[in-house]
Amino acid sequence: MKRPAVAAAAVGSALAAAAAVTGIAGTTAGTTAGTTAGTTAGTTAGTTAGTTAATTAAAAAAWQPTATPTGWGPMGPCGWMHGMHVRDEAGYLTQMVAHHEEAVAAARQLQRSNRSQMRALGASIVTTQSAEIATMKEWLANWYPGHPGARDYRPMMRDLSGLSGDALDETFLQDMIPHHMAAIGMSQQLLASGRAEHPQVAEFAAKIRDDQHAEMFRMRRYLADWFGEWGRPCGRWDRPGPRGPGSMMH
Repeated sequence: MKRPAVAAAAVGSALAAAAAVTGIAGTTAGTTAGTTAGTTAGTTAGTTAGTTAATTAAAAAAWQPTATPTGWGPMGPCGWMHGMHVRDEAGYLTQMVAHHEEAVAAARQLQRSNRSQMRALGASIVTTQSAEIATMKEWLANWYPGHPGARDYRPMMRDLSGLSGDALDETFLQDMIPHHMAAIGMSQQLLASGRAEHPQVAEFAAKIRDDQHAEMFRMRRYLADWFGEWGRPCGRWDRPGPRGPGSMMH
């Protein structure tokens, strides 16, 4: 074959290859467009229940604590504390309102602390959890009117009103660490069980879990630095001040 013929054949082969590639590209583009359109339509047609389930599953699966002290289970340090089991969304909100109200009342006592860190911690708890209480009460009124309050709530904090100085700070930290762990456990149970009925509640529970997890480690550091102890996340002390043998009760 002469050179012109060879060149012409090469050009023809190149054009054919280009056409094939173009055809493949067109097919791919068509398939991609169709898939994208179908996905968009499916997403648009999704229900609130589906959104809630996805939010809940993602929040529950994504939780990776920064540290896990020995003896803690996936839902909390030592299983469920004070019988605070989550049976449904309304029950979670009701129990968490009572739990938060107790925390706010105790945190207000820290205004008398001699430590600026403790006064700041108390102010933060009061501000944050008061706003969360208002949100939860609004949801309960809108979604679950007439739902009974947490009549069976068992207090976890001791009376701090007569304490001051180190006794106030140490007792608060000793009690608030397991108090926070109970909130973490309740929130993770709601998420892991898929019982959140509204995406707002799933996101809210995840935020409580993560915020209080970080705050709990902050309190454990205070307890270690100032009082030489890490606290016990599964119980509480039956009297203020330093621990002694047999001082724990569950």
